[in-house]
Amino acid sequence: MFAIIGLVVVMGAVIGGYLMEGGNLHVLWQPIELLIIGGSGFGTLLVGSPLKVNITIAKSLVTVFTGKAKGKAEYMDILLVLFDLLSLARREGVIALESHVNKPDGSAIFTNRPSVLKNHAVLDFICDNFKAYTAASMEPHEFEALMDIDIEAHHEDALQAPTNLNRVADAFPALGIVAAVMGVVLTMGKLSEPPEVLGHSIGAALVGTFLGVLLSYGVVGPLAAIMGTFVQEVSTQLNVVKAAMNAFAMGWPPAMALESARRAIPAHDRPGFDELEETLRQSKKSGGA
Repeated sequence: MFAIIGLVVVMGAVIGGYLMEGGNLHVLWQPIELLIIGGSGFGTLLVGSPLKVNITIAKSLVTVFTGKAKGKAEYMDILLVLFDLLSLARREGVIALESHVNKPDGSAIFTNRPSVLKNHAVLDFICDNFKAYTAASMEPHEFEALMDIDIEAHHEDALQAPTNLNRVADAFPALGIVAAVMGVVLTMGKLSEPPEVLGHSIGAALVGTFLGVLLSYGVVGPLAAIMGTFVQEVSTQLNVVKAAMNAFAMGWPPAMALESARRAIPAHDRPGFDELEETLRQSKKSGGA
């Protein structure tokens, strides 16, 4: 939602300022220039990115315009799922987790927290690492190293989409110059025309440079930046899970393991100590672990 508001503000400020200076919007409407710049930018993306990355970019853009940033409620759900799993493992042994991590969509622990069940990155991280922990006898530092590999691999893969989109944003000013040069070339063939015709042709050529810079720094660049922020938020969630699971592997009780995870949450989304305690008490009353 804020992405849409931001783009409206950018366009409103640019076009509004232009109109306040007495500009004519008809001059800015140059569909051919837009076709050259936008089409070549899209082609650059196709050339420079594998199909799976382009699909990820499309899905990420949908999330940017329709989704929302990770908030305290989502982090709280992750903590509650971890507490239920760790409490169960504490009471009955880690082998009791198999039915939950093998089929999370049929587990009451996960289905009670739909936000976690829908968060495939976090869900897979929890299930895969609990499977590994139950299947092999690992020391805490070995388990931590395994989770670090998982987080790093996920982060590097997820960063491809915003990184490649940002490269296209960096290319737009140059593509705008290409469109402008082509306009100038066409203008050279009109030197015998009246000054008003030449002026219109030169103005149309300069719009190419304007559009290239605007698309780069006012539209595509910011979209790539917010996509990168979403990637970082997921990595932060994985680190929260890692903190709890590693603490449990070291023999900490579930409550202390959860406190370790709570401290890995960014300060602006981190629930307070008493707030988490109260939420856990309410969860137990309503049928939690």
